[in-house]
Amino acid sequence: MTPITVGLDDITFVGSGLSRPECVLCTPAGDLYIVQRGAGVTHLTPDGHQTTIGDTAQIDGKDWVPNGLDFAPDGGFLVANMGEGGGVWHLARNGTVTPWLLEVDGEDLPKANFVFTDHLGRIWVTMSTRSVPITLAMTGLGQPERADGFICLIDDKGARIVADGLTFTNEARLDRAGDYLYVAETFGRRITRFRVAADGSLSDRETFATFGHGTFADGIAFDEEDCLWVTSVLSNRLFRITPDGTQHLLLEDADAADIDKAETSLAEGLVERPLFSERRGRTLGNIASVAFGGSDLRTVYLGSLGGTSLAVFRSPVAGLPLGHWRNL
Repeated sequence: MTPITVGLDDITFVGSGLSRPECVLCTPAGDLYIVQRGAGVTHLTPDGHQTTIGDTAQIDGKDWVPNGLDFAPDGGFLVANMGEGGGVWHLARNGTVTPWLLEVDGEDLPKANFVFTDHLGRIWVTMSTRSVPITLAMTGLGQPERADGFICLIDDKGARIVADGLTFTNEARLDRAGDYLYVAETFGRRITRFRVAADGSLSDRETFATFGHGTFADGIAFDEEDCLWVTSVLSNRLFRITPDGTQHLLLEDADAADIDKAETSLAEGLVERPLFSERRGRTLGNIASVAFGGSDLRTVYLGSLGGTSLAVFRSPVAGLPLGHWRNL
């Protein structure tokens, strides 16, 4: 297993004036597509040219908060909306936003967190919580969990819920072989995995990794050595977890007092959403996702909830190509 060391001095930044750049898509040509709150998606070209696709701030009077992002089959984008209206939406290249998936199995999708397409063309969607307001699902370490998140699958059989009872479902990824689906349960303080059957059904739920004080798993991605990279919001931590579950902390930009305050607020049930959406850290902006890019998949991009640009560094280990990588 290749050892990796990353310091804050290794971090550079790309992009400017971004608003809640939570998720980023990379292409082999070096283009970056970044969710943009109150707009849609920002396109950053390899030469640094930046344009924004879409100018949507609200849908039906409710805030539009792009979160998870993937390419749509027609070349547009699928965007998971963490705003009040929820749902997964289609964003065309001309900026038009239309509903794509608002209900599954009779369930509304109030807090659609993440969307991704696997190598078989199946689309997976995570729902963080059914709780309103969302802060009800933000529980303290060791306290009873609000396990009301779920996972949807969309394939040639249609859309359906394939896993339920998750604690603030966040990003999800398939392993190299497609045998297991890994998902971050942010306020469950763990990474959970399911065995994936040929028909997409999920079974054999088990805990792959658990976290303690100040770690809130959010974005995840695999590298070519089958290690799982995990970001933690608020504490600006980046972990690399080996296939046997051993955790390595690669990067941290945390304030101990800030973390203690957050944990106390969670324990007392007094948490407010800005606690997890404001900028944190001296260098990083409350990192929330991790993506591998560059032609060699060794450039690491960190999306954030509070930054105005993307943190970037080089890795000695390449990332595992995502479903769209060979189709562009």
